[in-house]
Amino acid sequence: MSLINLSNELALGIDIGGTNTKFGIVNHRGEILSKETLKTTDYEDVEDFVDALHSKIKPLLKNFEVGKNFKGIGIGAPNANFYNGTIEHAPNLNWKGIIPFAEMITKKFGYSCKITNDANAAALGEMMYGAAKGMQDFIMITLGTGVGSGIIANGQLIYGHDGFAGELGHTIVKPNGREHWSTGSHGCLEAYASATGIAITAKKLRAEFPNSMLNEFHEDDISSATVHHCAVKGDATAIEVFRYTGQILGEALANFVMFSSPEAILLFGGVIKAGNFLIEPTKMHMEHNLLPIFRGKVKLIFSELDEADAAILGASALVW
Repeated sequence: MSLINLSNELALGIDIGGTNTKFGIVNHRGEILSKETLKTTDYEDVEDFVDALHSKIKPLLKNFEVGKNFKGIGIGAPNANFYNGTIEHAPNLNWKGIIPFAEMITKKFGYSCKITNDANAAALGEMMYGAAKGMQDFIMITLGTGVGSGIIANGQLIYGHDGFAGELGHTIVKPNGREHWSTGSHGCLEAYASATGIAITAKKLRAEFPNSMLNEFHEDDISSATVHHCAVKGDATAIEVFRYTGQILGEALANFVMFSSPEAILLFGGVIKAGNFLIEPTKMHMEHNLLPIFRGKVKLIFSELDEADAAILGASALVW
């Protein structure tokens, strides 16, 4: 009986984010052989985006197609429906409505394509190759332009009856709170704990404290990275921005823990670069709001994978 050589099998993983799209060629061992990025926000029309994606990816594919067994394309994207292959009403993308994205990619590239929510893809990547390797129950929270989530329970990714389970970023954490810039909802987690939400908090707080280092920056330059820079310098207002964000995030995570009793919650995305400025208040407020039966049981950890790699790996895992 001949052995099957999986080392020659390759997949393309694509992570479509609200700001940037990252993609890479991945082998069966989870090694990213080549990767690049594309600015998502540069394309108002989804067909133009697919054309640009094809132009950047096709040269990569040519380098690997000869002598290799290319298996297909996996995509992680906001509001992606695994069952239907569509992106539906994504609040953080320029393209509105229901988009048959997997079908568009298949027609353009000539390979089979599967798509899932971007946070679900990150969770798959973490489960196969990262800090959640071997875990059967965990929640992945992605803190980037928005707040996404992927829920693994009993070793299975939770999709729900229609493919959209796991939109924890849009759960209401402060009733009648801050209005979301895209959905119009009031008080959802994403409005506070995303990079966008942190920037809004920082702009509000710096107006109340004229001596804050944050006032040295133009309003358009205020971001979660700016806040982190000022916090490292010891600016009390910047530190309070992360404390406030951590409180809201921690309270939300307590609810999520009591919903599915995960072994761990993994935090992933650009916002986690804030490190202890964010993790310490988050952990404190999560534990404070848990029932005694849950306290001290749930690990709160940062992703071990490179920010770009986790979603690419998870998206490619859809192909296997």
